[in-house]
Amino acid sequence: MTDTLPVSVIQYRPLDGGIPANAEEHVRLIEDADDHGARLVVFPELSLTGYRLDLLDSPGSWVTPGDHRLADVREICRRTGITAIIGAALREADGTPRLASLAVHPDGSTETAFKTHLHGDELELFTPGEGATYIEVDGWKTALAICLDASVPSHSGDSAAAGADLYCVSALYTKNEEHRLALHLGARAMDNRMFTALANLGGTSPLDESCGLSGFWGPDGLPLKQASGTGTEIVSTVLQRSRLKKFRQ
Repeated sequence: MTDTLPVSVIQYRPLDGGIPANAEEHVRLIEDADDHGARLVVFPELSLTGYRLDLLDSPGSWVTPGDHRLADVREICRRTGITAIIGAALREADGTPRLASLAVHPDGSTETAFKTHLHGDELELFTPGEGATYIEVDGWKTALAICLDASVPSHSGDSAAAGADLYCVSALYTKNEEHRLALHLGARAMDNRMFTALANLGGTSPLDESCGLSGFWGPDGLPLKQASGTGTEIVSTVLQRSRLKKFRQ
């Protein structure tokens, strides 16, 4: 267990070219985050395709367990010692469709988190998850959430009750949702006395233009650091366990 955890959130504008092109760009960005000393790197919701549900008619827009197109992502995580959280439409081995975050670890293993609170067209495309998934990075217990999950207080509350130090949200918040974003991430942090982190999808999507603001909130609910624009940007910070202890006493 470490007293500090260097984390980078990647505000990401997806590329044309589907999963292969975006996987390659993920590798480059993980390398850049390594230069910032990151031990954990978080990408947005559906970062491998963008929020393009219309593309999911094509089997090539889904990833599968052990997908060969993610081999270079697994390799860069092995080489740097980084755990990377990437967003994808996933078909499980039994065919179950999930809106997922994939935690790719340096040892080659992958853990999966599934969006619990689906909405709109997602309800027809995906099977919901059953609450947060927890991973550990350098002894820090980290809960993984996807977009609308962060709007439901019980999702983060259950995470805190399970001992989470950090609540990582991969999402798409769009233009004019800045206040909603700030309330969700700030309240989840303050109410549960834990850090929160947001990787927001950048650029534009069928839902609207991104509002940006990827970043971090402290256990007092106040923002620590945020992206300056709405395009691709790496936002890095070092989380301190002493700050958690201060607000948990």
